[in-house]
Amino acid sequence: MIREEALRWFEEGENDISTSKILLENKKYNPAAFYSQQAAEKILKGLLLAYNEGTWGHSVLSLLRRLNEIMDVDISEAEQCAKELDRHYIPSRYPDAYPSGRPEDYYTEKIAKEALTCALKIKEFAQNLMQ
Repeated sequence: MIREEALRWFEEGENDISTSKILLENKKYNPAAFYSQQAAEKILKGLLLAYNEGTWGHSVLSLLRRLNEIMDVDISEAEQCAKELDRHYIPSRYPDAYPSGRPEDYYTEKIAKEALTCALKIKEFAQNLMQ
């Protein structure tokens, strides 16, 4: 049985996927990308908690690599998505991440869709390991 705390994190990650979809539909591309990153982070933290592992940090890539250390699973496909999602953790929110303008000036529908696709791939990866 999966620990309740693990499920709470996983479910909150699923909620962030829903939020990302709503933001994408409303052309709010930079927060959509951020929520996709948050979804993957929370889902992987939930998976780590399911295996009684501690969770620390905000890097999807680091969390994924930690899973690989404890489970020896193939993370190659998920790793590319983790790298993509980590790119959106700070620049999607902070105007000083760019030389001028605001984050919304640098985010497009294509970028937001790619981030959401990656979050969904991380979710599928995690679900396969939770079965």
